[in-house]
Amino acid sequence: MSFFRRTAVAAAAFALAASGTVLSQTPASALENGLLRTPPMGFNNWNSTQCKADFNETMIRGIADLFVSKGLKDVGYQYVNIDDCWALPSRNSAGNLVPDPARFPNGIKSLADYVHGKGLKFGIYTSAGTKTCNKAGFPGGLGHEQQDANLFASWGVDYLKYDNCNNQGVDAQQRYKAMRDALAKSGRAIAYSICEWGQNQPWTWAAPVGNLWRTTGDISDKWSSMIGKAQTNRGLAQYAGPGHWNDPDMLEVGNGGMTAAEYRTHFSLWAMMAAPLLIGSDLRKVSDDSFSILKNTDVIALDQDPLGKQATVLSSNAGLVVYSKVLANGDRAVALSNETASTATISTTASATGIGSASSYTLKDLWSKAVRTTSGTISASVPSHATVLYRVSRAGGARYEAESATLSAGGTIDSNHAGFSGTGFANGANAVGSYVEWQVTGPASALTFGYANGTTAARPVDIAVDGTVVATAVPFPATGAWTTWSTVTRALALGDGTHAIRLTATSADGPANLDYLDVTR
Repeated sequence: MSFFRRTAVAAAAFALAASGTVLSQTPASALENGLLRTPPMGFNNWNSTQCKADFNETMIRGIADLFVSKGLKDVGYQYVNIDDCWALPSRNSAGNLVPDPARFPNGIKSLADYVHGKGLKFGIYTSAGTKTCNKAGFPGGLGHEQQDANLFASWGVDYLKYDNCNNQGVDAQQRYKAMRDALAKSGRAIAYSICEWGQNQPWTWAAPVGNLWRTTGDISDKWSSMIGKAQTNRGLAQYAGPGHWNDPDMLEVGNGGMTAAEYRTHFSLWAMMAAPLLIGSDLRKVSDDSFSILKNTDVIALDQDPLGKQATVLSSNAGLVVYSKVLANGDRAVALSNETASTATISTTASATGIGSASSYTLKDLWSKAVRTTSGTISASVPSHATVLYRVSRAGGARYEAESATLSAGGTIDSNHAGFSGTGFANGANAVGSYVEWQVTGPASALTFGYANGTTAARPVDIAVDGTVVATAVPFPATGAWTTWSTVTRALALGDGTHAIRLTATSADGPANLDYLDVTR
């Protein structure tokens, strides 16, 4: 749960992001706890039950059961998280939090063990203040960070949501860093969700502190609230990435306050924005239609794409919005979203997405599953409050951007030389043995590497497939400038399945700057 009393100060903090403007601050380095390399998927009870009597051990065990029986676990949902009101109003004589025996008669460790027994993970809640957000005033974590972190670890907690209520005016960064450090010393890997509602622009400082941070106030189960959260969150793409995510709050899909089209828009936009997919509806009561939304594996794949890019806004015109998301295999996801009260045609082009030139493109509608081809135009008639969601692929092959590659030590993804596709290029270390490696999907008949070499001499590399060198000292000739991009193509047969393609420098200058790998079918 997050505190429901908001101020004009909070609204002002959201203003730039809500406009869709990308803020100019440099993203902070990320927390290196190895967790949440893709956005978390799971459940939180708050939006459906809050502190009602049926929020209890029986309910949460039942949710874990439904994760398995309804196939949610099979499509990637794994966290079963409890929110406020799980504890007694006072700590015990040792200063520890005490589970409410009326709600959780067997305690939290027993519940966590049950969830783990289903092959799932368990999450818990507290606040970075003296009390939690509920008016009953359950104990918060301020001043008890290490004690609480150790207790959570002993119970087998895998995820902590840390709220912002009753914070006594203590600096937000100080409070959230204290719990980060406590979790790190607890002896257990616990994913860390910062829930300070975006009041202190956490996107500018929270990446090295937590795995995700709320960018907005609380969501509610109505169109105006949901789309408002999307509008706030969509301007913050530069701050998101593997292990550190923008969080526009939980999913309302299935709670009954929106239409099916609006819920599909909700799920589409959260997936496009690489947002946490935390179900906020009571799964004991959710309709089959809502389950079909929550289990759409094509849409989930966008959210869980390993490249970890949040979609950017290509255009926004009077409530007609085009989003584009770069995917690890070189495809693009494109959302045509209609925020207005009337049906409208929304259009963009493949070129605008940066996918690269091709004779044609394949468009897969991720809701209707219809597949068609286009020479470049991406367009649809979109009903009011609906979203048409496409996965766009280049005909005859796929492009894998350098941003999705693995680089050897000293290599970086840079963007200081214009003319590249995607969002950057691989700048390998200047050393023999420096490499860049892609994971690609076959079959393939040829590989084409986009590159720039601003020196006067070729930069040779060995090309290996799945660990076996198949071509030695392949030259990447000088292009005359680091902003002049060219290609090197090698005929190479790949079978079905996933393959590792590695380019390894054979000279002390290292490899050329590498922009992408095109796989020709």
